[in-house]
Amino acid sequence: MNNNITFKLIKLFLSNFLILDKKTSEKSIYLTFDDGPTEGVTNNVIKILNDFNVNATFFCTGENIKNNPELFQMIKENGNVVGNHSYSHLNGWKHSLNDYVNDVEKANEYIQNNIFRPPFGKISLRQLFFLKKKYSIIMWSVMSDDFKNISKEKCLKNVLKKTKPGCILVFHDSKKAADNCLYVLPKFIEHFLKKEFTFELL
Repeated sequence: MNNNITFKLIKLFLSNFLILDKKTSEKSIYLTFDDGPTEGVTNNVIKILNDFNVNATFFCTGENIKNNPELFQMIKENGNVVGNHSYSHLNGWKHSLNDYVNDVEKANEYIQNNIFRPPFGKISLRQLFFLKKKYSIIMWSVMSDDFKNISKEKCLKNVLKKTKPGCILVFHDSKKAADNCLYVLPKFIEHFLKKEFTFELL
């Protein structure tokens, strides 16, 4: 069995437990942000969203919520949804089941929602099956790569090319991704609004 077939089978198996996109014939996009709230970034993201009358889902870390409670409130007060991104932004492949689950539950003391996105997209099968009892595990179908060392133009081209109806798209409201995210986001939203897409919440 070649690697391509193996990957497709694994993806098919995991799709029973992970939400990678939304199956729809409607022109809908699910815009999400990871790693915030971050001062100087999240507030600017919210301003852009408000300028276009669009909402998004923010997967926040408990630690950043603790450090930026006003920004966390701003996310919610402006009509956005918050999801769990763990407390300490743990890599599930490097932590035990107990440590990982406890970190997620610690974050949920702030977030109190049943959607969870694993940091780095890395989660073990044991962690997945345990957390699946309580949470919907949200992955993505399009990664913006805004956190990578790429040009703003390449980042924009990436998301415009790959986004299709039902896509769950990831940006990051973090310092590392700020330049690309804040440049690409308004252009991305404007592009798809002109194509009569709607932006939905998870």
